[in-house]
Amino acid sequence: MKKTKLMKINLAIALMLFSFSSIAQITIPAPSPAGLVSGKVGLTDIEIKYSRPQTKGRKIFGNGDDFLLPYGVMWRAGANAGTIVKFSDDVKIGNESLAAGEYLLLATPGKDEWTVYFYTDISMGGNLSAYDEAKTALKASVKPTKLTEAVSTLTYNISDISDDSQSAFIQMAWENTSVKIPVTVSFDDQVMKAIAKGTKVNVANYASAANYYLTTGKDLKQALEWMNLYLAEGQNANQFWHVHTKALIQAKLGDKKGAKETAKKSMELAKKSPQGDFGYIKRNEDLIAGL
Repeated sequence: MKKTKLMKINLAIALMLFSFSSIAQITIPAPSPAGLVSGKVGLTDIEIKYSRPQTKGRKIFGNGDDFLLPYGVMWRAGANAGTIVKFSDDVKIGNESLAAGEYLLLATPGKDEWTVYFYTDISMGGNLSAYDEAKTALKASVKPTKLTEAVSTLTYNISDISDDSQSAFIQMAWENTSVKIPVTVSFDDQVMKAIAKGTKVNVANYASAANYYLTTGKDLKQALEWMNLYLAEGQNANQFWHVHTKALIQAKLGDKKGAKETAKKSMELAKKSPQGDFGYIKRNEDLIAGL
């Protein structure tokens, strides 16, 4: 009986201490909150994880001890454990190749030029005293620009994706400074392998293959053949957006008469669409006018 009573007392004390511990834990906002940016350039996924320090009235980049981050001194490109950049495929930074993987992004600010580093040992975190040049996979020089509006919180972005989806920038902006790191991706080999495999097993892939050949300027006769095969299948012939693509291919091949006829067919189908024409009436009108 005494043992049972003692166990109950111990349990009550434990619950009381646990309750007190839970109440005592207070969560407050972090001085440098976590940030996450991700996006796709071509077929490559790019992810940036970082902590976001704020200006808080301080002078950030400049020459001398009055600045938080003086020129010529290496910086972890963020707060806390630094900034991690992840690439799902091999890329190029400027003209230099960088393998797929995760890297610490480091930077040495300068008035007219910054040096950025992609560092392989992400466990180093913000401990720059442990920096080992042998672990730098790539080093590149980039030009800073002055911002017309101040950015009070460090901000990263994946910006300026090119029309052909083959290039973009990793942009860092803070205080009155912006730095853009050029990134180039390659996906043609992947797409060509997928086309070679996919068009053998699924007719639906012909349209994607034809579109890719059109937009990249590859064999347009092959593109037209694929689109004809696709449009000949079932209800595909009513898909006015793909009929329009066929007209574009014909126009590129110099077949103006065929392109006009196909564009007119696409326009007629678009007018009958119960879901709307999604702008394809105007697209076909512009194509015919241009021919």
